[in-house]
Amino acid sequence: MDKGRRKFIRNVVVGSTGMILGGSQLSAKSYRKIIGSNDRVYVAIAGLGRRVSAYYPPITEKRNNVELLYLCDVMESQRVRAAKVMSDKVDYKPKLENDIRKVLADKKVDALINATPDHWHTPGSIMALQAGKHVYVEKPCSHDMAENELLVAAAKKFNKVVQMGNQQRSSDHTIEIINEIHNGTIGQPYLAVAFYSAGRGEVPHQQPAAIPDGLDWELFQGPAVRRDYTSETWNYNWHWYGWNYGTAELGNNGTHELDVARWAMQVDFPNHVQVEGKKTAFVDDGWEMYDTIEATYSFEGGKTIKWDGKSRNGYNTYGTGRGTIIYGSNGSVYVDRDVYRLFDRGGKLQKEVKAEFEESGIALGGGGGMSTIHVENFFNTIRGTEKLRAPINDASISMAMVHYGNVAYRINKGFDVDPKTGKMLDPKAMELWGREYAKGWQPTI
Repeated sequence: MDKGRRKFIRNVVVGSTGMILGGSQLSAKSYRKIIGSNDRVYVAIAGLGRRVSAYYPPITEKRNNVELLYLCDVMESQRVRAAKVMSDKVDYKPKLENDIRKVLADKKVDALINATPDHWHTPGSIMALQAGKHVYVEKPCSHDMAENELLVAAAKKFNKVVQMGNQQRSSDHTIEIINEIHNGTIGQPYLAVAFYSAGRGEVPHQQPAAIPDGLDWELFQGPAVRRDYTSETWNYNWHWYGWNYGTAELGNNGTHELDVARWAMQVDFPNHVQVEGKKTAFVDDGWEMYDTIEATYSFEGGKTIKWDGKSRNGYNTYGTGRGTIIYGSNGSVYVDRDVYRLFDRGGKLQKEVKAEFEESGIALGGGGGMSTIHVENFFNTIRGTEKLRAPINDASISMAMVHYGNVAYRINKGFDVDPKTGKMLDPKAMELWGREYAKGWQPTI
């Protein structure tokens, strides 16, 4: 999308000459019949951790005509902190709530931004859809393949807008180079290498501990199998403490780059997955899964995507901490959140385009202009003035690559996949298709 087009979308005013919607010309009279096209969107945020700052700009920007009704989190201190931040940005006070079910019971809420921990993403999103809400769900949109399918089915059944937070889909420079790749600028793409390198530190061993003041531990667990509280769990380290809550680094960061790789390569489900993963740093600490993993996804037509993930080794193998390299028969492309570089087959730089907006790279949480545009795209799609850039039926395919990699690591072997259905063609792998839930919490539609 060029700058002029973005400016048009952001400042659109319906006049007598009509406007463009979904590729067709509508009269102003027809446009006004679109339900909610000029109405305020009432929003709730569930999950007020490190990612919440990414939602403040699109919500508080007056042009977006959005009102935040609820700030919801199971930790009181996070609710208080978010309320304080919002008090400096808007002239009203969102309600503070720890129970997402009470938020979703409010019929005034139009949309939920679901930024809870991974194990809540699909169950919380389905609860919202059942309550008639649109959903912006942070990555990973699901905890496993069963949830992946269920969320797509729920979005279709309840006919609501569901966008995943893979915000690079809304990046101008990425959209530009992906279109060029699709138009043949590097010939036939045959390999994409997606990568992430970070210097995460030592993680403490889980120890029995008192539940922190202000934490609703029962609701934090929600759909997850119940266990006693252990120190450090609620505050980010749930990512690394087994599979009850998190999806490891593939789900935490791999989602983004694997999505760009699949987008560039124009592929869906692979036909084979192979991984090699291990714990390589602080080998005696509390980290309970791989911190280093290489995954290879093979597709029909001879195309391949590789993932090189190093959570606790900050050496920048490819010159930066994260990104994607796409190799073609007549050239190659490097793209990350900041820039893309186009090279000819001999490796000579042909073109470099920098991102218009800054976006956090490997820092915890983060946000930036790319996230703002992505959330705005969600709001505008609710109104009917744009189309989703990361609709859940497509985003879930990128999510499947995450799950395949994690399953292959957990069963310690690769497996074939049915490229038409996405089913894993291995009985051992299929044992991990879904997960166990706390009694009464299994999502259904």
